[in-house]
Amino acid sequence: MPSFDITSEANMVALKNAVDVAGRQIGNRYDFKGSAARAELDEKDKTITLWGDSEFQLGQIKDILFPEMEKKERESTKRLEAGPVQSVSGNKAKQALKIKSGIDQDLAKKIVKLVKESKLKVQATIQGDAVRVSGAKRDDLQTVIALVKKAVTDYPLTFGNFRD
Repeated sequence: MPSFDITSEANMVALKNAVDVAGRQIGNRYDFKGSAARAELDEKDKTITLWGDSEFQLGQIKDILFPEMEKKERESTKRLEAGPVQSVSGNKAKQALKIKSGIDQDLAKKIVKLVKESKLKVQATIQGDAVRVSGAKRDDLQTVIALVKKAVTDYPLTFGNFRD
């Protein structure tokens, strides 16, 4: 029986590359000279920490970082969860951006409900942080992929592990 998985994994190599490129651009900008402006990626905790002199400067760093992330991996900024802006040592500011990986339970339930309401002859099951869709016909599975792509636009999904 043909099946495929719906997952969402962050490409950490592309994110590291994007943070490095953004860091070089921040270092080259004249208005950031002598400031605490920088972006750091913690691959173990899956967070990007932005450092700056003010909340406005953090916004400028995001304006540099987000297009670089989009160049490296499409829709990668949608998986970021911004934490509160914190005041650090006087007039400095810091913000942590958590990188979400995998499909959370609410989104998985939404996808399963969407597949069941489509009345196609397929089954969708939640398996950890992925959703497996299986059915008798490949055409039905392709219809499910199109349906999910159209319905879920606020979080990046990948369709893979196709088995015949």
